[in-house]
Amino acid sequence: MSFSLKTALFTVVLTMATTLCKYFFGPEIALSGFSPVLAIALFSGFIFRRSEWVFFFSIVALLVSDLTIQLLYLNDLFDYQGVYAGQWKNYLLLLGCTFIGYIFKATSYRNIGLSAFIAPTIFFFLSNGLVWLQSSEMTYTKDITGFITCLTAGLPFYKNSLLATLIFLPATLVFYNYISIRKIELRLS
Repeated sequence: MSFSLKTALFTVVLTMATTLCKYFFGPEIALSGFSPVLAIALFSGFIFRRSEWVFFFSIVALLVSDLTIQLLYLNDLFDYQGVYAGQWKNYLLLLGCTFIGYIFKATSYRNIGLSAFIAPTIFFFLSNGLVWLQSSEMTYTKDITGFITCLTAGLPFYKNSLLATLIFLPATLVFYNYISIRKIELRLS
């Protein structure tokens, strides 16, 4: 895919979807984590074989949405920061999910479904593992009980992340196929 008007439109739509999800769902703990970012990462791995494009959509959507939320926060229009210390770890984990898309490819419904389950699951375990490792003993003890407590605390985010990926991944694939080849199809040929 070369950069074109279609690519620009696609990028804007993905970025807007990410920003709107963060804005509307982020402050609500029951909805926090419902975002298209993992679906975008998987999609990028599915579609791009050239290294210069593979992380483009993931980085742009996440960075623009984080900067927008930060701007709102700085103007007292949002409850939490969009840019914070240690955020780069989430970016790395997200980009790692792109490789899951690269491995699975979107050539079958089975691969789409498996990747939509595996990426949020791996992200959940790794991100919560980092929280557990970096927390104080007061928050989570450094034993299996503390780790399980940390995972349990993250389950609502996992549920939302999994649900969002199962919704946004097919939607992203269909939208991409429609603007690319004017065909409504879930798989990539």
